[in-house]
Amino acid sequence: MTLSRDIPLVPEQSALLFVDVQNFAAHRDGAEFKELSEAAFSEKYGWFFNELDSRVIPNMQAIQTACRHAGIEVLYTTIESLTLDGRDRSLDYKITGFNVPKGSWDGKVIDQIAPEGDEIVFPKSSSSVFVSTHIDYVLRNLGTRQLVISGLITDQCVESAIRDACDLGYLVTQVTDACLTYTPERHENSLRAIKGYCRQVTTEQLLDELRDLMTPEAERA
Repeated sequence: MTLSRDIPLVPEQSALLFVDVQNFAAHRDGAEFKELSEAAFSEKYGWFFNELDSRVIPNMQAIQTACRHAGIEVLYTTIESLTLDGRDRSLDYKITGFNVPKGSWDGKVIDQIAPEGDEIVFPKSSSSVFVSTHIDYVLRNLGTRQLVISGLITDQCVESAIRDACDLGYLVTQVTDACLTYTPERHENSLRAIKGYCRQVTTEQLLDELRDLMTPEAERA
């Protein structure tokens, strides 16, 4: 048997995971940015938010809708402590200096791709969702073998999720234009670095794949 990462999704064995697309890191009023003046914000994060609002969030919305329509589980992870003061955070997060308190607005998924119904959200307190949550246990209970990943930040928490998922035995698909980091150079460097761990597709390629997989009955539903 030939092994490959380049395998189309099987909807009943697949899940879409959005990484850290939350108010803290993807909203102008999020705690990551709220202390910045408009000039400082524009200089440091202007490109990021322009890309996020004009291209990346619409791509996220498109793949979210398509996966829901195909019967693929849609999951979310957000940076959020289990405590108000963040004493449970990883050492790395403590050194970094930010805390997203339990139950806070900053810890919520942004409205544009808000969870629906009983879609699962995993609050995490480390870079990798596989380290500080029970997502692996849940994915195995769901029968998930293929994981589609989209989110923020490409060269930080997204990379961590991809590497750990790969090592734990999942086939990973990264939607390259539904991920984002703070500069185009960092984004492209990350895509090149992580390529050996996953299948990389664009939003349009994923949408085409899902359309091809849909049965006539599903298309009429």
